[in-house]
Amino acid sequence: MFGLLGFIAGIVANFTAKYVIPWLTTLVFPSIGLEWVLSGFAGAFLTVLLVTVWAYVTAPTEP
Repeated sequence: MFGLLGFIAGIVANFTAKYVIPWLTTLVFPSIGLEWVLSGFAGAFLTVLLVTVWAYVTAPTEP
């Protein structure tokens, strides 16, 4: 299960690095170029998403 989550997180990270971050830096921040800040936000989002899924999957079941 965790392997599948890691695989999906890798796909999302790859898509973000190839398409989302360049798009944001050219259209939203053309003069600033904050790739490293956007990468940090992407990493934070993925971490929160993975921890949320992990907490949901490993939650105790009701008897």
